[in-house]
Amino acid sequence: MSQRHPIIVATGSSGAGTTTVSRTFQQIFHREGLKAHQVEGDSFHRWDRAEMKAEMARAHDEHTMLSHFGPEANLFPELDALFDSYGQTGTGRTRKYLHDEIEAEPYNQPPGTFTPWEDIPDGTDLLFYEGLHGAVVTDGVDLARHADLIIGVVPVINLEWIQKLHRDRSARGYTTEAVTETILRRMNDYVHYMCPQFSKTHVNFQRVPVVDTSNPFIARTVPTADESMLVIRFNNPHGIDFPYLLSMLHDSFMSRPNTIVCPGGKMELAMQLILTPMVWRLRERQLEAIAKED
Repeated sequence: MSQRHPIIVATGSSGAGTTTVSRTFQQIFHREGLKAHQVEGDSFHRWDRAEMKAEMARAHDEHTMLSHFGPEANLFPELDALFDSYGQTGTGRTRKYLHDEIEAEPYNQPPGTFTPWEDIPDGTDLLFYEGLHGAVVTDGVDLARHADLIIGVVPVINLEWIQKLHRDRSARGYTTEAVTETILRRMNDYVHYMCPQFSKTHVNFQRVPVVDTSNPFIARTVPTADESMLVIRFNNPHGIDFPYLLSMLHDSFMSRPNTIVCPGGKMELAMQLILTPMVWRLRERQLEAIAKED
């Protein structure tokens, strides 16, 4: 953790809502005049798209488990080094993963590849990480210890599977059987490297459907935000203005002393109301640290 060079982390699996968190933070940064350097978790995968495909085929032939959720397919030490360096100096080495043709065109590279490693330029106010492993802890690394604010975004597991099934079948042309195989292959890594992160977060946003998702493999549609409730859990409720949040989030209630439940359609509003004061506090501590340096 660093008052002078804060690090904010949004961690969660693909389709969980990390994009919504990222958009919310970008709006906050713009409104508050903060210059943030964004790091995508995909940038710290070990292999590019073609290499990962080859590694997956090898793992299949050897009857071993391999997934982007686990350490074998990721550069955890390099990500840990980035967080450590940024917290101390305000810079560090990172790169970009080029997801599609639009992202790849300026670099004259094919999609599915990485840009060269480069240093984060001086003058940023904070580092914002969005991806799978912002708070992961293994025998070799402890990323959670570097972060000043950790936000977890995760749907209940059946909803996560429904979202993956629909996305991979419609956008990537996979069969239900192929997606099911991927889900099973990822399960061990999900249990050991994804789930533990959500006990290290400062706030968790979890979407829970209020429609039947008991068999996600036959669900015809993905439950909408209006067909969901949002469970918001605070690790430390001290300083949280619960009466204000309940008044602003219509039809919300508290299910536990540290937990608010509200309609799923109010996710972005809830994030704005909750995350903005947290960024303010980080900024105040940062300015105090700068003043002491001067």
